[in-house]
Amino acid sequence: MEGNGFRDRIQEFTDKNCSIVGVSFDTNADNKAFKDKANYPFDLLSDSDHKASNAFGIVTSDTGRSNRVSVLIGPDGLISKSYSQVDVAKHPEQVLADLSNLA
Repeated sequence: MEGNGFRDRIQEFTDKNCSIVGVSFDTNADNKAFKDKANYPFDLLSDSDHKASNAFGIVTSDTGRSNRVSVLIGPDGLISKSYSQVDVAKHPEQVLADLSNLA
């Protein structure tokens, strides 16, 4: 799972003053159970009304489902990079490298 790589390298993200947040269409209760089971040290937020996903343009209109997307938001609050297709094993390393380029 993609979140596991971020969990396993959380200290590196913390050292770069980066917060990790997951978002899904699941309920808060489902996200809490998943977070606890996976031992994630970051929050999993619910977008059950799809407002955030629609705002980021990642809901496919024909199915109402979203594509898996990661977004790197810079210190200025703007999207610095969007990742729509990733190698799950290498994605945390890629984001860490991109964080270094923001500095």
